[in-house]
Amino acid sequence: MRYHLLYKPYGVLTQFTDRTVPPRPTLADYVSVPGIYPAGRLDADSEGLLLLTDDGAMKFRLLQPEFAHRRTYWVQVEGTPDDAALAALRAGVLIQGDRTRPAEVRVIPEPAVPPRVPPVRQRLSIPTAWLELTLTEGRNRQVRRMTAAVGLPTLRLIRWSMENLTLAGMSPGDCRRLRPAELAELQRIVARSQSSVNRATVNRPVRNMFLSRPPRS
Repeated sequence: MRYHLLYKPYGVLTQFTDRTVPPRPTLADYVSVPGIYPAGRLDADSEGLLLLTDDGAMKFRLLQPEFAHRRTYWVQVEGTPDDAALAALRAGVLIQGDRTRPAEVRVIPEPAVPPRVPPVRQRLSIPTAWLELTLTEGRNRQVRRMTAAVGLPTLRLIRWSMENLTLAGMSPGDCRRLRPAELAELQRIVARSQSSVNRATVNRPVRNMFLSRPPRS
């Protein structure tokens, strides 16, 4: 099995091909290892950590909400977060009629990350702030919808970590193999989160659908 981390830059699609003309940047511009695919997605306008692997069972466990794996984001927002906004994020907010799970959130100093290319557009008359937001679910554009729901539009979004894996020491575009200690810890976390109730579900053949593209007919 192969396990790699990519620091996905802004504007890169979380896929290996693009049929638009001209084609947009994709994972193929940064990942040269064949047969590995991302465990999860990041929108083109988001940056940060992607785990790519050919371990279908691990991908299944990381992506299913019942396993509640932690993902931490650094979020630059427009406006000044107050206690009410932070409390709402911690309690869960309504998105399309459904309430999100409670999140961990705190205001942080501006992190030491490379400038975004292109830079974030900011209005000089409106302050910005950075949040560290940890979720255990992954709905479509969830972070952006959550901050918008409390009056703090997202300007920049970076996924800093997934469980024990982080971007520490990496720059946008970097792709590297997981270190043995990182892999061992991730496998321990995944095994611990797998309950006896859903073990049978994880072990079904359906996990193979997460391995790769469909075979050619």
